[in-house]
Amino acid sequence: MIISENRKPPLEAFRELMIRTDETLNAEAIGREKYYSGRNGTQLEEDVCDALTRCAINTPFEGTIQLVSGASFPDIVASKYYGVEVKSTNKNHWKSIGSSILESTRNQSVERIFLTFGKLGAPIAFKSRPYEECLSGISVTHYPRYQIDMELGIGETIFDKMGVPYDTLRKMDNPVAPVSQYYKKQLKPGESLWWASDADVEETVAPPTVKLWSALTPEEKNIYTVKGYALFPEILTPNSTKKYQRYALWLATHCGIINTNIRDQFSAGGRVDIVTDKGVYEKMPAAFGRIAKHKDLIIDTIITENSDLLKEYWELLDSVPENRILYWCQLVALAAGKNSKSECKKIYCMLKTIFSI
Repeated sequence: MIISENRKPPLEAFRELMIRTDETLNAEAIGREKYYSGRNGTQLEEDVCDALTRCAINTPFEGTIQLVSGASFPDIVASKYYGVEVKSTNKNHWKSIGSSILESTRNQSVERIFLTFGKLGAPIAFKSRPYEECLSGISVTHYPRYQIDMELGIGETIFDKMGVPYDTLRKMDNPVAPVSQYYKKQLKPGESLWWASDADVEETVAPPTVKLWSALTPEEKNIYTVKGYALFPEILTPNSTKKYQRYALWLATHCGIINTNIRDQFSAGGRVDIVTDKGVYEKMPAAFGRIAKHKDLIIDTIITENSDLLKEYWELLDSVPENRILYWCQLVALAAGKNSKSECKKIYCMLKTIFSI
């Protein structure tokens, strides 16, 4: 194996290597949906590194590809000067959450980084771009992190919006300051920044601004309410004083929305009759009327949600069942009918009819 003595091959050579690596990964992905859809982040880094290594043969990068992974940024280093950060999503789009804007674990020898993105939702595909060209905005976990969009156009990056080049921002002692200043200028009535450089919140993705529930449109309120039913079935538990707690935390930390009257959000409407193909279910809680009306949104929310997050939301010890909708019907029936076996069975049958199961 040849080890290049040139520690800094030209950028164009590395760009060509990334193009060949994308072509290789996309060719190998054909007909391997099951393999790639089951790959976690660490495993995908290994796949990309292997493809890079093979594509680097007879190039200045042969023998220099190194997988570092772990807590180091980026995941892969080539010729001690170039790097590759690997990200992915199990959905059919080109967006995800990236690394911290602080880059505190960055390999100091790496000057140019490309991002290789695996779209592991069918059809499976791979795409690589210079890192700074596909960062569209900022989200907040325990620290601000970049939002990735592999289909960004020229002039659409967060750096274009801020007027601060990527290399300038990453070398600042406090890169959070200009980011927070930018987002403060974007605030609308009823919004405020809730994060800062010393933020210490749970590891969860949230927008960089906070809204009051009253600032939402009626359509937005309806969407978040219906998603609450989908992700937190305990909301439908009768006579429970704690049933809204996890939803309230999710709404605040994941969606950046504060609602001080969540009970009213879900309890309004009284009783309604639910008309189905198998008969009428009389005087059911109005929540089931909203569920029946917005069943497509519930299906989409449950089917597209990340399996690890859904496992957390549904408090599962094992993996998420294959038939997610049927299992959700069971969870709702157990919660809403917990005081009566007959009521539980009635709700379960009604839900299966509503969702045509």
